[in-house]
Amino acid sequence: MAGTAPQHTDVEGVDAGVGLTALLVAAARAIETHRHDSLAQDAYAEHFVRAAPACADWPVRIEQVPDGDGNPLWGRFARYFGLRTRVLDDFLLRSVRTSARQVVLLGAGLDTRAFRLDWPSGCVVFEIDRAGVLAFKHRVLTDLTATPTVERVPVPIDLRGDWVTALTTAGFDPAAPSAWLAEGLLFYLPSPAETYLIDTVDRLTTRGSTLAFEAKLEKDLLAYRDSPIYTATREQTGIDLLQLFDKGPRPDSAGDLTAKGWSTSMHTPFDFSRRHRRGPLPEPNDALEGNRWVFAHKPTP
Repeated sequence: MAGTAPQHTDVEGVDAGVGLTALLVAAARAIETHRHDSLAQDAYAEHFVRAAPACADWPVRIEQVPDGDGNPLWGRFARYFGLRTRVLDDFLLRSVRTSARQVVLLGAGLDTRAFRLDWPSGCVVFEIDRAGVLAFKHRVLTDLTATPTVERVPVPIDLRGDWVTALTTAGFDPAAPSAWLAEGLLFYLPSPAETYLIDTVDRLTTRGSTLAFEAKLEKDLLAYRDSPIYTATREQTGIDLLQLFDKGPRPDSAGDLTAKGWSTSMHTPFDFSRRHRRGPLPEPNDALEGNRWVFAHKPTP
C-alpha cells in the first residue's frame, strides 16, 4: 500500500484519484517520522494527508491518537508501515551501492524515496503509477518546493496498460542492472496479474538486478475479519482492506523467481521488529502473521 491498488480495487478516490489506501500509509509514515525512536523519516507524508479533505481528521502524530500505541491502527499497524518503509529503504540503498543504478517503483503512489533518501550519484528512479496519483503527488511536493535527491522520472500509466513500453520509452535500460520494488501492491492483484508482473520483471532485468515485494501466505483472508488491525481500519477510516485484497489463490512468486535462477529470501515482518528492537510482534488473531517480505537477487555470473 505504499503504492495504490489498481483502479478496480480502489476505495472512494480523493483528489485526482488518489486512493485512501495510499493516504493511510502516508499517515502512518507521518506518525513514524515524529516518533522519538523513528525507524524512517518522511517529512512529506503529513502534507499528503492534509492535502486530501477525506483525511482531514486523521492523525499524523501518535500524540494525536487518544489511546496512543494502544490503538491497533494508528499504533501497531502504523508502526508496521514504518518498519516496512525502513526495511525497503535499506534494501534499495544496498542495491544501488553495489550494482544497480536504475530503480523502478511499481505502483509508486505517494512514495517519496526520490526526495528523502541519500542516493549515490548517477542513479535514476522511475515511478510508475496512474497519472492522477502522480499529479496529486506533484502538486503537493511542488507546493513544498521539494527537490529530488536523484534523477526522478515519473511514468504515468496504469499497471494494467503497456507499462513496459512506457518505462523503456522513459529511458529505462533493460541491459543495465536495476532494483525493483512492489511495496504493498501484490495483495490487490489477481493471481495471473501477479505472475505476469513477476515474469515481466524477470524479462526486463539483467544479472546484478534485485527485486523486493510483499506477499501474503495462502490462507482464508476472512479468518482475519475480526482481527484488531482490520477492524480498527474499517471503523476509523472506512477502508475495508479485506474487501480490497484479491480473494483468489496466490501464486508462489518467490518460488517462480528461484526457478528462473534468482536467489530469494523470505522474512516475516517480526524478523525485522526483533532486529531493530521496535515494531510489531506476534499477537493472537494477528492479521500480520501471513505477511511476508521477499528479497530477490539475480546473481552475477
